[in-house]
Amino acid sequence: MTHPKRILITGATAGIGLQCAIQLAPGSDLVLVGRNRSKLEAARIRVTAAGASSVGTEVCDFASLNSVRALASTVLHSYDRIDVLINNVGTVYAKRTTTEDGYEATFAVNHLAPYLLTELLKPLMIASAPARIIFNASIGHYRGTLDFNDLGYRKGYFVTKAYARSKLANVLYTRDLARELADAEVTVNALHPGMVATDIWDRGPWYARPLLALHKRFTMITPEEGGRRLTYLATCPALATTTGQYFEDNTIRQPSALACDDALGQRLRMECDRLLAR
Repeated sequence: MTHPKRILITGATAGIGLQCAIQLAPGSDLVLVGRNRSKLEAARIRVTAAGASSVGTEVCDFASLNSVRALASTVLHSYDRIDVLINNVGTVYAKRTTTEDGYEATFAVNHLAPYLLTELLKPLMIASAPARIIFNASIGHYRGTLDFNDLGYRKGYFVTKAYARSKLANVLYTRDLARELADAEVTVNALHPGMVATDIWDRGPWYARPLLALHKRFTMITPEEGGRRLTYLATCPALATTTGQYFEDNTIRQPSALACDDALGQRLRMECDRLLAR
């Protein structure tokens, strides 16, 4: 007897995460993750109405590694499988900010926390094979660099640089994890969902907000369209064995030269493991 796909989506209460959940809903078991209990309940109602077989909700603040660990523990004890893990959560900080764990917040929320969640859920994903892991990265990764002597961005912090760095880390991890899981029937892919008109742009520098507001209105795609690109990676039968790739507009693209540096990807994982072991 076949069972409905169980799909876990982080950042699922708004924007492309919510739209992806609504699109995936018919016949699926969904686990929605968000920071706010009331927003999660509102999302649950919408996703249930869209035809989900079941909808679970889990509270997690990705700015807290303890919160991520608690989420992973709950998932491991509450669910017997996860068929698709969609690491969608993301943010930006106009000014350098640190999390409660002492890490630069853009890197912590966009990469370190999803890295931790994925590593903790990896045994369940392998046991659920065939399974898929998806990272919501960005075209911004092409401008990203990594300075292992200053991962805290204490020098020269700028919002777009911090964001690009976190998204480069996403693509590097995608490629390295895909190699690790190559024989486990667990695919790992990243995508740029497009320039999507979501609230994330409202967190940019004050002087850029008027221009960003114009872009949101006239040039950016809708959250529904961005969500469809996540949905494509989560469900397309033709991608059943596609792994270690970076997608734009549902098409495989060559990522940046740095993102293709296997040694850099391995070093990044070692550094993330070191930070998480503190």
